[in-house]
Amino acid sequence: SPEVDGLRHVAGLHRSQQMFADLNKYAVRPSYSLSTLYDHRDAGSDLARFLAANCITFKGLTEMEKSTISNRSTKLFTLSGIKHASRALLKKQQKQEVTTEEKLLAKEYWEAVAEHIPDWAKARTREISTAELRQDYVHAHGVTLHALGIAGAALLTAQPKAWRSKLRALRSIDWSRSNVELWEGRAMQHGRISKANTSVQLSANLIKQALGVKLSPEDA
Repeated sequence: SPEVDGLRHVAGLHRSQQMFADLNKYAVRPSYSLSTLYDHRDAGSDLARFLAANCITFKGLTEMEKSTISNRSTKLFTLSGIKHASRALLKKQQKQEVTTEEKLLAKEYWEAVAEHIPDWAKARTREISTAELRQDYVHAHGVTLHALGIAGAALLTAQPKAWRSKLRALRSIDWSRSNVELWEGRAMQHGRISKANTSVQLSANLIKQALGVKLSPEDA
């Protein structure tokens, strides 16, 4: 009802105000996701908020305030992770503007990617827990989302009209963390998920090759 919605809005506003009062009082630096949530001057943050609210891939599965996800969380993505990955997809540097057309392209891309990673849909319908996915698969971590953004940018450039059909190749990738031959030294270091830039780039290279995108000399 409108009354309930109004109370929720007021409660959310009070919570946000108190949170920032506490941050200022105790000089605690907010998480990158929280900064993204409330930064209305940054185009990348606006893009991330748009996708979290409107893209079926992320809607209801995004941790809006924290940049890490606890084992008990039902979320699969972080707002900061969506921001990094989507800026990479659109080849946007910090403070670069994002057009409405680019926002819609990013939405279309991530929804198309999700069609070929069925575990994401299972997380949305609660057929599988997000904790299980994080434990067993690299596609449930920010390093892979970022890599998919980088690979997607190359795919959109190489195949501006046929990119959607090329994404079917994602189904051929074994995303299991137990496949150490594939992921150790890429998305994983010593058996642990790695967020290092090198890990992101090497994972993106693997995805590019699966999609049939030629590696640049820098990639190689």
